[in-house]
Amino acid sequence: MVDHKKIAKAASVVGGATLLSRIFGFVRDMVVAKLFGAGLATDAFFVAFRIPNLLRRLVGEGALTASFIPVYSEYINQKSKEEGDELVSAVFSVLTVALVILTGLGILFSPWIIKVMAYGFSQDPEKFKLTVLLTRIMFPYIFFIGLVALAMGVLNSWKHFTAPALAPVLLNISIIACALLFHEIMKEPVLSLAFGVLLGGLAQLFFQVPFIRRKKIAVQFIFRLAHPGVRRIGLLMAPSVLGLGVTQLNVLISTFLASYLPEGSVSYLYFADRLLEFPMGIFAIAIATAVLPALSEQTARNDIQGMKETFSFSLRLVFFVTLPAMVGLIVLRVPIINLLFQRGAFSVHSAEMTAQALLYYALGLAAFAGVRIVVPAFYSLKDTKTPVKVAFLALLANAGFGAVLMFPLKHGGLALATSLAAGLNFTLLVILLRKKLGRMGGRKILRSFLQSLGASLAMGVAAYAVCSGGPWQTDGATPEKIILLLGAMLTGTLVYGGVSYALKSEEMYAALEIIKKKIGAQREG
Repeated sequence: MVDHKKIAKAASVVGGATLLSRIFGFVRDMVVAKLFGAGLATDAFFVAFRIPNLLRRLVGEGALTASFIPVYSEYINQKSKEEGDELVSAVFSVLTVALVILTGLGILFSPWIIKVMAYGFSQDPEKFKLTVLLTRIMFPYIFFIGLVALAMGVLNSWKHFTAPALAPVLLNISIIACALLFHEIMKEPVLSLAFGVLLGGLAQLFFQVPFIRRKKIAVQFIFRLAHPGVRRIGLLMAPSVLGLGVTQLNVLISTFLASYLPEGSVSYLYFADRLLEFPMGIFAIAIATAVLPALSEQTARNDIQGMKETFSFSLRLVFFVTLPAMVGLIVLRVPIINLLFQRGAFSVHSAEMTAQALLYYALGLAAFAGVRIVVPAFYSLKDTKTPVKVAFLALLANAGFGAVLMFPLKHGGLALATSLAAGLNFTLLVILLRKKLGRMGGRKILRSFLQSLGASLAMGVAAYAVCSGGPWQTDGATPEKIILLLGAMLTGTLVYGGVSYALKSEEMYAALEIIKKKIGAQREG
């Protein structure tokens, strides 16, 4: 129970920092929507940005941290500080060289990369040329953010979560500033966004340095591929690129297929995905970030029963917070998109198309979130093969579903295919993890899931009743719209909390205890 409280507390810290980042992210997207709309330039930017961003999530924040934390946690718990510092230095050195090579290859082969990711763009020379240029400008971002991911792994292993979670704020601020300051003076205005991304990556890296120094970790350049810790991390990392990053690879498939759809489809999917990432970042990824060090530490101590209890609690907690988010996004998708994006170059039609994509993406939110909890459980057990096999099946399913559903539902079909593939991925992973560990409290998880789903449906009805009569076809953020949407959110939150409390949800009581402690600490301070 003590570990559960620590996980919940750490998740609340990460979630709070991520909330701030997501708020700036929405401001960024509002600026992009207003200045550039949803058309050729934004399609080119979103595809170009998705390449280094995808590498960041797979190689950096995904595979690297998932592989580094279990090994480094073992060094912290079982070996000397000098050996731990040597591991960090060796990984830093090897990673630096690898990222330099990767960046160079990415810049050189950008035209071929774009053809793989969005072949349909090659049929429009202007769009293809712009996308290649943007990709080359932004590719060095992967160098900076890869080192940021290593810093994140080090700090999270020492139970420091705030600085890595706050770093993305700097990226959003950089993009906003560059867009506002330079879009009018550049020959191609959208280039201002690309330079903002590059500046943001550099800012995030320098932001981590003081926190690493506070841990008194001596980082040196020691290029040792044969270091036993580096080799173990490498063996774990190679297959985990697919295992942990299947959601992002599914998005990549959607981007490729969307390049054959009408202009604006890539942008509709991007804006909808950004809204989906809001609850994912605040809740699911926050809990996953907090749980991986705990699972790794318990595995290092050979505490399998404790690990199963931690996994069960984490999965119940992630369902408790993502199910209401899923229902909320579905019933309030039109008001949210209207209020955030519908202004300037972002038309009513763009808002309607984005709302359609969000509907189908939101259906898979619980599965997306669940995968973020199940995969780290395999990694903490040093099992990277199973997630890879399941990821491969999910990728095939996503491609198949997308190819079929894109014809009747256009971009909405691609979003639905991604959700269906995530559901398949999650289900297979849970089944295989149970075979590996035995019983994991499945009945308790199912009961908690049904309680949260029932409370979420009640919340959805209440929120829709409050917000349904608003003027959601007109442009701009009027006071009436803001009051209606905030009122719907507040009403929905109260209904969800009340129903969960009436159903005696354990997760509800855990959340209340954290809130009480924070209030008490503030009063004492």
